[in-house]
Amino acid sequence: MTTITNVSLVTVHVTDQTAAKNWYIEKLGFVEMTDITMGDNGFRWVSIAHPDHRELEITLMAPGPPLAEDVAEAIRRALANGTNGGLGLRTDDCHKAYEELTAKGVEFVQPPSDRPYGVEAIIRDNSGNWLVLVEPKEFDGGDFGPGAQ
Repeated sequence: MTTITNVSLVTVHVTDQTAAKNWYIEKLGFVEMTDITMGDNGFRWVSIAHPDHRELEITLMAPGPPLAEDVAEAIRRALANGTNGGLGLRTDDCHKAYEELTAKGVEFVQPPSDRPYGVEAIIRDNSGNWLVLVEPKEFDGGDFGPGAQ
C-alpha cells in the first residue's frame, strides 16, 4: 500500500501568470519553481513556493483548459469581483507582517484583527484572490470544537 507523505501542489487561479508570479515573488518573498510552456497549444505551467517550504508548490493557473469553459468563466468572474479564495498564510507576528507588506504596496482587505484562533488579516493579490494571513494561538474550538452540537 502506498502512503501519502504530504501535500505537494495547490492551485491558485490568476488573471495573468507573469504578473502573478512577479507579485508573489516581489511582494511576499516566494521563489520561482517552474515556468515552462508545454505542448502545441501553449499551455503554461508556472509554480512558486515559500523559500523555506519548497515541498509545497503553488501553481499559478490561468482559468481555461482543461477546465470546462463555464467553470473557467465562473472563476474569471470571481477573480474580477475579488471574491475568489486563495491561500492561508501563517505568520509569527501579524501586525509586523501587515506593516512590512503594506510598505511593499500589498492591498489589505482587512487589517490585523483578533479572532478566537489568533490574529488575522486579509490580503488581496493582484488577481483578486483573498489570502488569509494568520498568527495562530491556542484555541480549543469553543462552541465549534470537537463534540460541539
